[in-house]
Amino acid sequence: MADSNVFVESQTNDTRRRRVPAPCAMVIFGASGDLTERKLVPALYYLFRAGLIPEGFLVIGCAKTPYTDEAFREKMRNGVRKYLNLPEGDYGNLDEFLKKLYYISNDFATCEAYSELRERLNQIDTGHGTGGNRLFYLATPPSVFPGTVACLGAAGFAQPEEDGKCWTRIVIEKPFGRDLASARELNRIVTNVFKEDQIYRIDHYLGKETVQNLLVFRFGNGIFEPFWNRRYIDHVQIAVAEHIGVENRASYYEEAGLVRDMIQNHALSLLSLVTMEPPAIFDATAVRDEKAKLMRAIRPLPLDRLNDYAVRGQYVEGWSDDQRLPAYRAEPKVSPQSITETFAALKLFIDNWRWADVPFYLRSGKRLAKRISEITVRFRRAPHLLFKGTGLKSIEPNRLSIHIQPDEGMSLMFNAKIPGTTMQIRPVTMNFHYDEAFGHAPPSTAYETLLLDCMLGDSMLFTRDDFVELAWELLTPVLNRWHEDGRKGLSFYEAGTWGPPEADAFMERDGRAWQEF
Repeated sequence: MADSNVFVESQTNDTRRRRVPAPCAMVIFGASGDLTERKLVPALYYLFRAGLIPEGFLVIGCAKTPYTDEAFREKMRNGVRKYLNLPEGDYGNLDEFLKKLYYISNDFATCEAYSELRERLNQIDTGHGTGGNRLFYLATPPSVFPGTVACLGAAGFAQPEEDGKCWTRIVIEKPFGRDLASARELNRIVTNVFKEDQIYRIDHYLGKETVQNLLVFRFGNGIFEPFWNRRYIDHVQIAVAEHIGVENRASYYEEAGLVRDMIQNHALSLLSLVTMEPPAIFDATAVRDEKAKLMRAIRPLPLDRLNDYAVRGQYVEGWSDDQRLPAYRAEPKVSPQSITETFAALKLFIDNWRWADVPFYLRSGKRLAKRISEITVRFRRAPHLLFKGTGLKSIEPNRLSIHIQPDEGMSLMFNAKIPGTTMQIRPVTMNFHYDEAFGHAPPSTAYETLLLDCMLGDSMLFTRDDFVELAWELLTPVLNRWHEDGRKGLSFYEAGTWGPPEADAFMERDGRAWQEF
């Protein structure tokens, strides 16, 4: 049996080093749902094709839906081919991979079902040589998390059978709680059964290459960090925009809303990586310590002047590419009187030496003009307009754009003289794109890196309990105030636009404007 910290290194013909985890069994609860078919199994197959899945590996899907092993494999085959988007000839070893997939149909809300899981694991474990290592993945609705965790503990799955010689880990999908009180309670329930270093709270945004590259960009280059502070940066914008509506998630979205769905996890995680201090060493504890320290420095939003710091909106009927888009309240399973926000914009300040008085604008929404996630760093203007004698009235401030999706990369905008006999200046851009620089685009689901890190025991890209609670501590008072206000203060915007007019006015009051895409 392999130690939890041991991994194998192999070398490809392009000299890149690859980490292959120890053998293990992955158990997915809620395996009949979309997440498993669209993201998890395609990501696992991507790792398998790359030689990053250990020889001793298996997956057991667990759910109520009555599938046989073969029916489950066929469903996953279709998912891999549909969502991984590989060239047709690149699925040659898919059948070999699918042989590692199994399925148990049972009601895993009852602890009796876990005895069948243990028997099945014991039955096929030896044949696959997984070494007793276990990775449990909760791809279920959040309401099921406490019961599943409790049953895993009652069935004796929480601790390795031979302490120190094999490992057990649990992966929990967002949302982790719906407010500060529920997050603390869920943390209490989970940590009563599993140790914190066994718990992997997953945010798939942190698996995207550009997000990971933020640490390298900031701390692996000598030219950027010296001006990464209040002296040179005017403000920062973080946009997480979706073109789609709520689709088939209306029941969840009515309970959650935009802030719980996107701001509390994705946007605040991005903010922490952009603004955290350099860690002493590059390991999970040091990086997550700095992220938590940054979260503690975010100034609470003043509830008596909340409209100066926050905007919430909901989409109404609109148009995009000559297609009519329904209003949120007209979506199936949405209340005709719903006050759920589908758009939110926040202005945050970080009270520390590096960022004092620099505003950070977070914007996210459904049914916006296009799908894009981007971090925009706006630098201060040049302190003196040297060229005003030439008739030039102003120069555009420099801008760094970090493109997270769909086209991962970075671009830097600076000013240059237009060739000719007169002094004319125009903004120009230097671009970096992953597919151009490295010959291929990053993996398509962002789960590839995260699942591999789970199996390797590397928790750097996962959210720790203190970060979760600090995020809810910041946002819960805002959500409570919005709930109390009801329809009052809720703005509306046409589907297919960039949000309500109040969001533009929100920026204009500060003498700034949203980045155009």
